[in-house]
Amino acid sequence: MIVVTGGAGFIGSAFVWKLNEQGIDDVLVVDDLGTDEKWRNLVPRRFSDYLHRTAFREKLLAGAFDQAGVSAIVHMGACSSTTERDGEYLMDNNYRYTRDLAEWAAGRNVRFVYASSAATYGDGAQGFPDDEDAIPGLRPLNMYGYSKQLFDQWALRTGMIRRLAGLKFFNVFGPNEYHKGDMASLIFKAHGQIRETGELKLFKSYHPDYADGESLRDFVYVKDCVEVMWWLLQNPEVNGVYNVGTARARSWNDLARAVFSAMGREPSVRYIEMPEAMRGKYQYYTQASTEKLRGAGCPVTFRPLENAVSDYVTGYLAQENRCL
Repeated sequence: MIVVTGGAGFIGSAFVWKLNEQGIDDVLVVDDLGTDEKWRNLVPRRFSDYLHRTAFREKLLAGAFDQAGVSAIVHMGACSSTTERDGEYLMDNNYRYTRDLAEWAAGRNVRFVYASSAATYGDGAQGFPDDEDAIPGLRPLNMYGYSKQLFDQWALRTGMIRRLAGLKFFNVFGPNEYHKGDMASLIFKAHGQIRETGELKLFKSYHPDYADGESLRDFVYVKDCVEVMWWLLQNPEVNGVYNVGTARARSWNDLARAVFSAMGREPSVRYIEMPEAMRGKYQYYTQASTEKLRGAGCPVTFRPLENAVSDYVTGYLAQENRCL
């Protein structure tokens, strides 16, 4: 059995899709469905059972899964809101919960793959190296990033980093993100804006080195992310923390043009003021360094932005059934 936490969420449900594509349906989905629409991500999927995240943690620590034949835990469950202000909630949900699962897996020789985050890199002033020696010096800009950084530091300090695989996802987009609200990708938001108004709003730049719409991000397609995750399950000897991105930064304007093109429309972009609360915490540049992942032997090829956006827009956003 493979346990996927956050299994109804964006990357988690996409990974359940990948497992199903491989003919695997002995999957325990762990999540907190709450009152949003992410339950829809599970409708087309095949899995053996579902547990609420609190019940799963309690049962796991009580020994209920010791003889359950768990072969891997893929831990994508977390609060992913970069604007979450409840520090104690993030410390328990993102740090302590991950630590509990990692310790259980290590004690039973169970493969453990978890989501770290590119948010641990802060403003990017130190670059984006996934070299483990760089972990202690990273300075996240928000509590979400810090909660992820804290676990990476713990894994490094205890040596657990040699017994698990962590993934620093960059700007992931694609099918099954529909429930994420403000945290959904610009591609998803842009499609709705353009369809309704014919134009797209982007934030103005407040950095002298970047014109409006020209700040840069490493946009990575969720279908490519789950290929990396699948490869890690197949190669349990590969451990450590790895960046997951295309290694090619693209501008918001590039992204806008790709969405308009996929929708068969001429670009129409209007630049608006960025909320003051965001200005001091805004990343103007992210680009994954992927030499370490390549050096480990990962063969996954990441799609160019235009190809990925076209697949997402035409294959999912424009369809009645949008889920993987």
